[in-house]
Amino acid sequence: MYGYDQPPGAQQYVPQQPGYGQQPLYPEPSPPSLSDAVRAFTTGAMSAEDFQQIFATSKVYCPRGDNPGFLALHNTQQPVIPMFTTLKQLRRYAGKESKYFVITGAEVIDLLPTGYGFVLDMEGEHRMVFDAKAVEQMVDFAMRRMYG
Repeated sequence: MYGYDQPPGAQQYVPQQPGYGQQPLYPEPSPPSLSDAVRAFTTGAMSAEDFQQIFATSKVYCPRGDNPGFLALHNTQQPVIPMFTTLKQLRRYAGKESKYFVITGAEVIDLLPTGYGFVLDMEGEHRMVFDAKAVEQMVDFAMRRMYG
């Protein structure tokens, strides 16, 4: 190998770096799931800013139709888009065979049409409704966080 012969069947020893492949002694705490954040926010145990930071990086499950884009409910005071914190929550609402797509909360805020709100976990115990005004505030918060 590389200019010299090795006997057949010889194995090379590769020293392992200290700590490589081992669990850290003090693991970083993982952030709460979006479901946990919804529960904490709706019960007053979490601030709006903390919720938005978790929401921005979390996966959001959205039902979809045959055409690309969000499915909106127009039988409400303002049009809202149903979204879910888990696939289980989405299936409870839309059925086992329903179509869906997954995006991050930050992408929701970026892609949501102007004038629309959204509902998280419509059939869940801790349903959250964000009207269009709340979405605008979330956009403002995201912009301040990104651009200062």
